[in-house]
This record gives sequence, C-alpha cells and structure tokens, in this order.
Amino acid sequence: MYAIIRTGGRQYRVEEKQRLQVEKLDAEPGATIEVTEVLALGGDGNFRLGQPLVDGAKVTARVVRQFKGPKINGFTYKPKKHQSRRYGHRQQLTELVVESIQG
Repeated sequence: MYAIIRTGGRQYRVEEKQRLQVEKLDAEPGATIEVTEVLALGGDGNFRLGQPLVDGAKVTARVVRQFKGPKINGFTYKPKKHQSRRYGHRQQLTELVVESIQG
C-alpha cells in the first residue's frame, strides 16, 4: 500500500518502512507525527483519489533526525555595473521513517 502526502508545500509518494527527507518539522528525534494531508491512496489493485484530501486517511511517521542539506553556492553578477555577489544556502531538513498508512 502506498500514499501520496503533502508536507512542506511538496508532494511525496510513500510506502511503509520508507525513509524520506522533508522540510523541517517542529518535532524532536524519536517523536511520532501524523500527516493528515493524504491526497491519494493506492495498492492492492484499488486506488482512492481525494478531492482534495482522502477522508479519514493518515500516515504515521517517526522522526529520525534533524539535519542540514547540501550547500548550494549561488552567484549573481550585473555586468554593466561591475557588481557581483556570492551566497550559500543549506536547507533545514527532517528525516522520517513511515510506520503505517491508514485509510
């Protein structure tokens, strides 16, 4: 069984015991969270599409760790002004393990 969930403004296709990295959530490592924004459920030959959400469906996940993603280096340049700027960014992420899909 799989589910399509929405968290952090993005959509993810998840299955049980899958690890995924999402934008930072306010939860401590080891805590259990429930994602109720389930857009679709599938598997075992049937498919349920929510409009926009599937009623009564939820995904339970455990927080493994909070960490920073890879560094992204950026560079902007305005040629006629001789102006340049370098910047870096590291996104805050949360790693989850999907424990169960109910729906």
